[in-house]
Amino acid sequence: MTQVEHKVFSSNEEHIPQSPHMSSALIVDDEPGIRSFLQKGLEKHFGLVEVAGDTETAEALRQRCHFDLIIADIRLPGRSGVDWVTELRELGSTTSVIFITAYADMQTAIDALRAGAADFIMKPFRMEQLLASVERCMERQRMQRENFVLRRQLDQYLDGAGMVGRCDLIKSVCELIKRVAPMPSTVLIEGESGTGKELAARAIHELSYRSGSFVPVNCGAMSAELLESELFGHVKGAFTGAHQAREGLFTYANGGTLFLDEIGEMPMSMQTHLLRVLEERSIRPVGSNREIPVDVRVIAATNRDLEAEVKKGNFREDLYYRLFVLAVRMPALRERLDDLSVLTDHFGASLATEMGLPPVRFSQDEMAVMRAYQWPGNVRELKNVIERCLLLNTTPSKCLGTVTAVTAPEAGPANLNEDLSLEEVEKRHILCVLEAEAGNKSAAARRLGVSRKTLERKVQAWEAGQ
Repeated sequence: MTQVEHKVFSSNEEHIPQSPHMSSALIVDDEPGIRSFLQKGLEKHFGLVEVAGDTETAEALRQRCHFDLIIADIRLPGRSGVDWVTELRELGSTTSVIFITAYADMQTAIDALRAGAADFIMKPFRMEQLLASVERCMERQRMQRENFVLRRQLDQYLDGAGMVGRCDLIKSVCELIKRVAPMPSTVLIEGESGTGKELAARAIHELSYRSGSFVPVNCGAMSAELLESELFGHVKGAFTGAHQAREGLFTYANGGTLFLDEIGEMPMSMQTHLLRVLEERSIRPVGSNREIPVDVRVIAATNRDLEAEVKKGNFREDLYYRLFVLAVRMPALRERLDDLSVLTDHFGASLATEMGLPPVRFSQDEMAVMRAYQWPGNVRELKNVIERCLLLNTTPSKCLGTVTAVTAPEAGPANLNEDLSLEEVEKRHILCVLEAEAGNKSAAARRLGVSRKTLERKVQAWEAGQ
């Protein structure tokens, strides 16, 4: 290290603040010795540290990689650091910037702050002084993100139901949610997978002013025996492995709301138990003779046609009418395409803030491509597409319809002359149905007459065997 560098930077390793949440930093300075010293000092606290001697090189690095922090000298060859950062802010960048300089007056400091600098440090300075500034930037970023999330949640509930959209269909859903929320009645939420049924259930709970918790459970993810224990609890010794008593989800939801997702996939034996609980407002833990009263509001959701399931004998008719006191139907995204731009802006802003990336904006041509798409995965698929666009820095047209399931073989259903096992015939048929449904596992499961969980297990087993 030169004598000048030693004067500018004095490192005291024992007191360097840690920066565990910051993963990448960009150093922009025209002095090679300073760049090298800063890089070595910051590499201990960042996963990635890049350096540049001018704004042109820095911009090329920034185009290839997201940086959580930029440390830039003000006086640089060509374009100044202030001019470059001012342009970044105009483009929507929210990356924290710390300016360093050996030449500064009051106007320079004012220009730096106007450009959106998080801090302004004069040379010479000590390394711990710089890292203390980095810590302050981290804390400021964390608070800004938390405040954004809190404001968004507050705005949602002040709006009434937490739904994003302006079309008449979603407005009707919001009005219905606000109307049914204060009532103690059971609610059935219907709609395809990915339409926001759990969001609607949470909104009903929040607007009901119930003091207890919101407890979600997926009825299709467990066997009848396991689901009974999960919902009602069990006493010690009730079955093999029950070494101690355990309370069920009904107990945890006491005073609040129990959300039974995928109620259409609940085993028939459990439907009988649930009907009794809804009628008597009490539960009996597995292995116990004692009834425990509970004050729980039940909200159920399904992507199946329960009325059709009743006719097929797959769902109890008395339970169906007990759940069907009040019904809320969540519209598919293809039915509310007028909300596509609103939802895209909403997810683009919220995901960018959560990931520390610039907001995403799509051209009219890209929006036209999105409007022409059928969205089999509905709003959930839209959110995933926006997230992929942010992560890969690409456009929706390159992400739409991406199927992550096992690629189906070119052959269709098995030929009778082929020497195939029953397992291979089943695999071919399932993959053909998946391909026909554009990879939508929920839709494919409905066509196959199995639960989504069963379908996922089979696909995962095939993927593992490849």
